[in-house]
Amino acid sequence: MELNEYQAEALSTAIYPNDNKVEYLALALCGEAGEVADKVKKVIRDHNGDFSDKDTRDRIAYELGDVLWYAANLARAIGYSLSEVATLNLAKIAARKLRGTIHGTGDNR
Repeated sequence: MELNEYQAEALSTAIYPNDNKVEYLALALCGEAGEVADKVKKVIRDHNGDFSDKDTRDRIAYELGDVLWYAANLARAIGYSLSEVATLNLAKIAARKLRGTIHGTGDNR
């Protein structure tokens, strides 16, 4: 599936308040990312970091899908397609690689 095709499908199932939708979507995205992190944490804690169990990976993938859904809707809310967001991100990372600044801190490195 192409990114923009996914985004259109995600938008077709969107039900959230129109007032403050950018804020709502950003907070929901953080919540879903937290759920991914929590599942990963539990694998580290309970299974010595072993991600070989398919059920475990599936549960993480389902949460990643929720992250993607909210990212798709947030991108549209601020006027971007997922393809545009992906292109911008790859250009940013490529520029950092060229400058030798992939490792480090700060947005403008």
